[in-house]
Amino acid sequence: MPVVKVSRRGANRLEDGHAWVYRSDIVDANGVAPGALVAVADEHEKPLGSALYSSASQIAIRMISTAAVNDLSPLLRKRMQEAIAYREPIVRDTDAYRIVFSEADFLPGLIVDRYNDLISLQVLTQAMDTEGARQAILAELSEGLKPQAIVERVDPRVRELEQLPARSSSLLQGEKKSTVITMNGVRFHHDALEGQKTGAFLDQRENYAAAAQYARGEALDVFCYHGGFALHLAQQCSKVTGVDSSRPALEDADRNAELNGRNIEWIEANAFDLLRDYASAGQHYDAIVLDPPAFAKNKSSLETALRGYKELNLRALKMLRPGGILVTCSCSYHVSPTDFLQVVIQAAQDTRRTVRLLESRTQAKDHPILLAVAETAYLKCLILTVS
Repeated sequence: MPVVKVSRRGANRLEDGHAWVYRSDIVDANGVAPGALVAVADEHEKPLGSALYSSASQIAIRMISTAAVNDLSPLLRKRMQEAIAYREPIVRDTDAYRIVFSEADFLPGLIVDRYNDLISLQVLTQAMDTEGARQAILAELSEGLKPQAIVERVDPRVRELEQLPARSSSLLQGEKKSTVITMNGVRFHHDALEGQKTGAFLDQRENYAAAAQYARGEALDVFCYHGGFALHLAQQCSKVTGVDSSRPALEDADRNAELNGRNIEWIEANAFDLLRDYASAGQHYDAIVLDPPAFAKNKSSLETALRGYKELNLRALKMLRPGGILVTCSCSYHVSPTDFLQVVIQAAQDTRRTVRLLESRTQAKDHPILLAVAETAYLKCLILTVS
């Protein structure tokens, strides 16, 4: 097995429990093939474990084990079995959840989600795209979970960055492409080859239910996508309005409302424009949800992202009636929990509203957070009461 040597800084990072070494900390990787299983050592040839190598990514190696690994396929299958077993006692009230969460399940570069009787996977690295890895992954999913179909969702940008050949999202096994999933008693149509991510935002599932515990009266769900928050709020609220800039997303949201027998108003609009206009017009609500896409894709966009989050929260706070509920979220890893909370504090100060924190939440438990790998913690969800 080829050996990749890392700098002292890279070795310290691994010894602290992180799974990544960046290319700037690679001392020697001569002759290592793209996607190879490699042994990792420090500059003094002290063994550090085994990793998956990328010849293209700035994350040059992703650790797969602190021990020597000679055959990747059996280890992949064992790790997938462990990931499935991990979720058995913690996943509740749903048939849609994440099965494999990359580094957090010690399977770097692999995402697997379950949607009732369908399985959706994403391959994000050269190593997981090798034929041997693919065969092991598909075999374990097919034999262990027995789905009606397995779909691969492709992120073209990731494949380009990893210098992998172009591939389209497609069925890998079976013929079924759609199903109905249930989260917290709410049903959703799922098309395995459409939508963002692998088709739904499963990481918000527990936050949907938490928001519904507090919301009453008239509610506004901003960036509603397929209606995750809106449909949960409709169980408790007298009137719910969902806003999104995507017409196809709103059409899917409306189908989901019909599936659940709910009457929800859907508005196609730019969220910033709508909130500004509604706030200026004196529109008021008893509950508002803000669940925008990631504003900070990298560190360089952090300042702009924080301004965007502040603008959204400021407008929402102006529109909430006394005693109202604000559910505000950020899925930007580069926006820290402290940064996000400070944005809300500043918005409250500017609007002269008194805000109390009811809950500070993160992603659903099937998206585990590995304490030594900070990048596995990305979702922030604050539930606040405003007076």
